[in-house]
Amino acid sequence: MAFTIDPPPPSNSCQALSRVSPGWARWGPHAGYRQPNGVVDPRPWCQGFYAAMRLRLSAWAPLLDASNVNHRLLLPILLHCRDDQAGPLLGPPRTGRETRDSLRNAHLDIPAAVEAMRQYWMPIRYARAR
Repeated sequence: MAFTIDPPPPSNSCQALSRVSPGWARWGPHAGYRQPNGVVDPRPWCQGFYAAMRLRLSAWAPLLDASNVNHRLLLPILLHCRDDQAGPLLGPPRTGRETRDSLRNAHLDIPAAVEAMRQYWMPIRYARAR
């Protein structure tokens, strides 16, 4: 008789998503964007994602509308993007320790946000294909 031990509960949304969707790690910044000191730099990936969004910005309008509850899905990505004048795309961040901590850890939410966006777009994409 074989016994199995349940793994510990996930400590963050990325770990939780990996249990539901084992391929989640292919979305979002990962080891390829790791700096020599081991810190993940999400900016190049996020800026590339935003550049792709700009190709059809009108299609992204529902998620760019701050009054849309799903707008939050883009925030972990857009927080790391710059506008055409090299300023923060979402405007200057608030000051304070909480903001610094949020910005430092925002990249951890990117894989879960990308998967959630995929789920958001699926019914819309397949409805158009019919």
